[in-house]
Amino acid sequence: MKRLAAVCLALLLLSGCAQAQPEQSVFFAMDTMMSVRLYQGGDAALLDEAQRFVEDLEALVSVTDPDSEIYALNETGAAELSPEAAELLAGALELCQRTGGALDISIYPVLRAWGFTTGAYTVPGEDVLAGLLPLVDHARIDLDGTMATLPQGMEIDLGSVAKGYTGDALCALLEQRGVGSALLDLGGNIQAVGTKPDGSPWRVAIRDPAGEGELGVITVSGQAVVTSGGYERYFERDGVRYWHILAPATGAPARSGLSSVTVVGDSGLLCDGLSTALFVMGLEDALDHWREHRDFEAVFVSEDGSVTVTAGLEGRFTLAEPDRMLTIARP
Repeated sequence: MKRLAAVCLALLLLSGCAQAQPEQSVFFAMDTMMSVRLYQGGDAALLDEAQRFVEDLEALVSVTDPDSEIYALNETGAAELSPEAAELLAGALELCQRTGGALDISIYPVLRAWGFTTGAYTVPGEDVLAGLLPLVDHARIDLDGTMATLPQGMEIDLGSVAKGYTGDALCALLEQRGVGSALLDLGGNIQAVGTKPDGSPWRVAIRDPAGEGELGVITVSGQAVVTSGGYERYFERDGVRYWHILAPATGAPARSGLSSVTVVGDSGLLCDGLSTALFVMGLEDALDHWREHRDFEAVFVSEDGSVTVTAGLEGRFTLAEPDRMLTIARP
């Protein structure tokens, strides 16, 4: 994961550079490298404040920290949450419902059974999955204000949306402090405040899931860009690749015909959660979701290498290989 973050950071520096040297901070949090770069407004003290915010939020919602609120919720089945943790949980539950469970934060025990939470990878037997899947059901999570309650045996993980929520909160903080131009890389989640200092949009590179090079470049202003793909975290057994994006219905790696999904939108939390959910859905259902909601744009890379881009990115997305097959999805 550190190597992946370094690759994302390098791509960002190549494709999103601005004219002036920024005030910047690079730090490790939420199990990944993060960077905050201020190009217009702000100072070192604000960067320190931003880092503390991320670290404080991680301390609240970490699934592995025995002192966190989410750890306590998983251990006891009930917990009074801080406003930030409750807001994050509420946003996650809304996305779970919106996607029909393609995103489900209660899949954490299944992820653990595969070893994706520890790195001790294994292929769980059908009996193991059969015992865990009945507890994968976001609809049974109760959140009343800041009081959260889980059914006995259920555990949740907010990692699928935490970086997106963090990006939204950091952008709001920077704007409140008068920052007019900034770029955040939260472990590959890219989020922009405004434009480059010269008024031109940021250029954000997307990795080609079939290799180490670029698939293409998206231009954004004041938006988030989040990618999920089977190449991010995986292991192999007997020639079969198993990746960390699991289908909640089966508890197995999602085999949807997609190899990566990039979501672009105004909300980092929405982009973060949808990048996973749309991957699970597969191309046709994902496009139906886009047509129904129209509050995001997306780039889909299929396993055959073909690329599909939603209409709102036409003119904003450029392929690194112009001859590559590209389809523009229409409403």
